[in-house]
Amino acid sequence: MGKKLPYTPNSKLRSALRQMFLRSRERASVLKKANYRCQECGKKQSRARGREVYVEVHHRHGIKMWDRLFELIRAELLNEDDMEVLCVECHKKHTDEEKAA
Repeated sequence: MGKKLPYTPNSKLRSALRQMFLRSRERASVLKKANYRCQECGKKQSRARGREVYVEVHHRHGIKMWDRLFELIRAELLNEDDMEVLCVECHKKHTDEEKAA
C-alpha cells in the first residue's frame, strides 16, 4: 500500500466529478429527450436478459479543461488556509450572514 498524499489526488477529484455527472439532472434530461436511443445508429436501451443494450451520454467536444477544473476546486473548495472548524450553529450563522451580504 502506498504512502498517503497530503492532498486529494486528481484521480479522486475526477472520479467524484464523474459520479456527480452520472447522477445529474442534465444527464437524465439528455437521455429522456433522446428517448434512450443512440443518436447515431438508433438502437434503444434495453435491460432485457440476453438483449442488453446500454446507451451513454457523450460530451461532443470532450472535456478539455480538466486541469482548470482541478485548479478551481483546489482554490475554492480544498484550500486549507480558507477553512475553519465550527459547530453547527456557528456554521449556520456564518452561512446566513454570507447569503445576506
